[in-house]
Amino acid sequence: MKNYRQLIILILLNLSVVNVYAQSHVTPAPNIVLIFLDDMGNGDLGLTGATNYATPSIDKMGMEGIRFTNFLTAQAVCSASRAGLLTGCYPNRIGFSGALFPNSPTGINSSEVTLAELVKQKGYSTAIVGKWHLGDSREFLPLQHGFDEYFGLPYSNDMWPVDYAGKPATDWKKDRFPPLFLIDGNEKKTPVETLGDQSLLTQRYTQRAVDFIKRNKKNPFFLYLAHNMPHVPINASAQFKGKSKQGLYGDVMMEIDWSVGEVLKALRENGLDNKTIVIFTSDNGPWMNYGNHAGSTGGLREAKGSSFEGGMRVPCLMRWKGTIQGGLISNSLSSTIDIFPTIAELLQLELPTHKIDGVSLVPIIKGDVSAEPRKEFYYYYRKNNLEAVRLDQWKLVLPHPGRTHENYEPGKDGYPGDLNENFPFGKALYDLRRDPGERYDVKTEYPEIVKELEALAEKAREDLGDDLSQRVGKNVRIAGVKQP
Repeated sequence: MKNYRQLIILILLNLSVVNVYAQSHVTPAPNIVLIFLDDMGNGDLGLTGATNYATPSIDKMGMEGIRFTNFLTAQAVCSASRAGLLTGCYPNRIGFSGALFPNSPTGINSSEVTLAELVKQKGYSTAIVGKWHLGDSREFLPLQHGFDEYFGLPYSNDMWPVDYAGKPATDWKKDRFPPLFLIDGNEKKTPVETLGDQSLLTQRYTQRAVDFIKRNKKNPFFLYLAHNMPHVPINASAQFKGKSKQGLYGDVMMEIDWSVGEVLKALRENGLDNKTIVIFTSDNGPWMNYGNHAGSTGGLREAKGSSFEGGMRVPCLMRWKGTIQGGLISNSLSSTIDIFPTIAELLQLELPTHKIDGVSLVPIIKGDVSAEPRKEFYYYYRKNNLEAVRLDQWKLVLPHPGRTHENYEPGKDGYPGDLNENFPFGKALYDLRRDPGERYDVKTEYPEIVKELEALAEKAREDLGDDLSQRVGKNVRIAGVKQP
């Protein structure tokens, strides 16, 4: 009997040790820092081939974590892209397209679950610093959608409403650097800080981001740092102006790199390196017709405002010291809409009951770079035009009118050049494994692949609709409408 009792005690002690060991090796839910640039192209970083300026902080972040090389934005334009990022949905599923202008009657619907609202379920402090662009009426602003703090612009830095703070309208075609009226932490469109020009914009955002990290170092947080740069009109502070050999655009990118370095330094100095996942990406490719004030696609076709890879494919880096192995590269198809479900899995949160389109990238960031959680992607543009579909390495471009920059001279020094917004693109099949520049149509060589992708396009039309074929999707939701 005595031996039996000793055996029971020994078993219980062993189980206790195992339980303590298991608890010590459970990865805690991380803080989240999401850095989202505006109009940064696939070739705009040192590690993706940029020349005549350096991005050492961003490059180092990529080497300390994982770099996604086949990463697509939700849609190649401002508001739609951000809607996809924050909800995990194709933008057209939730009624978003294009770029909202000041005093827009629409915005993000209160029935949608944003990334900020998702993490609030775990008690996270949340802040957005920078560009919102999902509606500027009171009911659409960040504090109504899960954010505790908000400092920045409700739209792009080239948009100004007529009656903002009683100021007269600014003719953006004549005045390239009008005053910016920043919103600071309230539920109305009441500006509390004015910047005479945009040269201090990146610095002000960085200061607020670092301050938020310091104030929340003892509790879990989500920081969404949405820089307005390098969207035109570009500008840099005196500290960086003239610093690069690439002109003002290079100066701007070097200041953004400094900003990323300051954020990473704040995490390190506050003991948060191993407790924070940092995600860095862009809303779409470069606004190419702005010439020397635009970035680089890294050789990809077309640019912002296009469903070709130059508009859709952007850099994505993820760093989480101690959890994501340094030096990883994933060539698997992935997208900004996948960030939402990835965070949900890391925080062990259930996804919303309504349909989302993202898939979790957790298997990849935990080291299985050969994992392929995403096999398909739909390329929509304009209001609801299905312009292309993707399956593995294959991309079928569907007949559509679209933007082309080819054969047009770009603009210079902040003024746009000409382009064609309605070029008639025909059906074409591209093998992106060997032709990422989408130059060699192989549809006659692979008719069976064309047929498979046409079936995928039909699946997209049934689900999300397609204006080009006059189809209404079965599973789309409406954007929010401004209340009277």
